[in-house]
Amino acid sequence: MVKNESVKDGVIFDSGDKNTAFAQYFIGQSYLNNLVADPQVNVGVGNVTFEPGCRNNWHIHHDGFQILLVTGGEGWYQEEGKPAQKLHPGDVIVTHDGVKHWHGATADSWFEHLAITAGTPEWLEPVSDEQYDALED
Repeated sequence: MVKNESVKDGVIFDSGDKNTAFAQYFIGQSYLNNLVADPQVNVGVGNVTFEPGCRNNWHIHHDGFQILLVTGGEGWYQEEGKPAQKLHPGDVIVTHDGVKHWHGATADSWFEHLAITAGTPEWLEPVSDEQYDALED
């Protein structure tokens, strides 16, 4: 059973289009609605929606940060060397400069968050199926 299907239509903001620009850095399908993409502002804000099982690759933000505001569904967040955290609406994650991490949906739920991001991302290896399947609800 797939949980939180209403997330696919956007909880607060529209889910946007299929995230083709970053598809190479995701396992599964994500959607992106850029809410703030003003070159005069050094912070981007995007509504990111993940289909069940979708997650992004491990990545690092250089010379910046990322704040995730969870708005719908259930997801995961993990920093290298730490256990994964299960995420629910209302959770807030702050990822500091240089911290290797990943985030995405649980296997059986849609997931949505606002990503407030500054700096330059360095995309790394995918989260393996073995790593992902070992996560426990």
